[in-house]
Amino acid sequence: MKKIEQAITCLTRYIGVVIIVFSVIAFFVPSGFAWATNYTSWFLGAAMFGMGLTIRVEDFRAVFTHPKEIIIGCVAQYTVMPLVAFGLAVLLKLPEDLVVGVILVGCCPGGTASNVITYIADGDVSLSVGMTIVSTLLAPVMTPFLTYWLAGAWVDVSLKAMIISVTKVILVPVLLGIVVHRILGRKMEKVSSMVPLISVVAIVMIIAGIVASNVDKILTCGLLVLGVVMLHNVFGMSLGLMAARIFRVDYTKATAIAIEVGMQNSGLAVSLATANFAANPLATLPGAIFSVWHNISGSVFASFRRAGKERRQIASQPKAVQS
Repeated sequence: MKKIEQAITCLTRYIGVVIIVFSVIAFFVPSGFAWATNYTSWFLGAAMFGMGLTIRVEDFRAVFTHPKEIIIGCVAQYTVMPLVAFGLAVLLKLPEDLVVGVILVGCCPGGTASNVITYIADGDVSLSVGMTIVSTLLAPVMTPFLTYWLAGAWVDVSLKAMIISVTKVILVPVLLGIVVHRILGRKMEKVSSMVPLISVVAIVMIIAGIVASNVDKILTCGLLVLGVVMLHNVFGMSLGLMAARIFRVDYTKATAIAIEVGMQNSGLAVSLATANFAANPLATLPGAIFSVWHNISGSVFASFRRAGKERRQIASQPKAVQS
C-alpha cells in the first residue's frame, strides 16, 4: 500500500512530465486517445470531484485566517490573467479561434496543480488551497461573465450556456466531493492519498485527447499557440508576484499568490471550448498546451523561489562569534 501511495505522490508531483509523455504518445498514435474528447466534461467533472474529496473543513479556515492574501490572489486571478489574455489577442492579432481559447484560459480559476507546485516551492500551501477553493467557487459567475465581456467582440458568447457548463463541471462535482468527504469522515482519510490519482488520470486524458484530435492543427499553428501560452503564463506569475509585493505580503505567501495567478484550470478552458465553441475548433488548443506548459514553468519558478527562501534563511541566521 505504501508503495502505491508513493507512486501516486510521484505522479502528482511530476504531473507535468506525465502530461508531456502522454501528449507525445497521443501526437504519434492519435487513434488511441482521440475518443477521449467525447468525454472531456466527464473527465473534468471527475477531476473536480477528486478535488472536492481532498477538501476538509479545516481548509476553509485559510479563507478566514488569510483574508487579505486570499482577496489579493483572487482579485489578481480574475483581473491579471483575463486582461493579459485580451492584450495578447489584440497585440498579436490572433485568429478568432485562438482568441477564444486564450481568453477562456485567462478567465478560468486557479488549478489544483498550483497547490502541488506551491508545495514544491515551499510556499504557503494552506493559502494556495484557500485561493483555489475560493476562485473555483466563484468560477460559475466570474468565468462566463469575463469571457462574455472580453471574447464577445470576436464571437457570440452564450452567457447562460456557459454558466450552466461551469456549474455542471466545476461547482456540482466539487460540492459533491466535499459532501462525500464530510459524510465518510475518517473512512475517507484512509484512502485520501489515493484520491489525487483520479485528478491526474482525468487531466492527462483530457489533454491527450485534445492533442490526438488536433495533430494537423498543432503542426500548422502549434508554435504560435505555445508562444502565446508562454507569454500569458509568465506575465501572470510575474504580475501576481508584483501584486503580492505591492501589498507587502511575506515571501512564502507571495510565492503562493504568484503561482496561483499564473497557473490556471486549463482543463476547464478545454471543456468550455468543446461544449460552447464547437464552431471554433482551435479554441481547445490553448488550454491543452497551457496544461503542459504551466506545469513546466511552475516547477522552474518553484525551484527558484525555494532556493530564494533557503538563501534568506541562511542570511537571517546569526553569524558565529569568532573567538
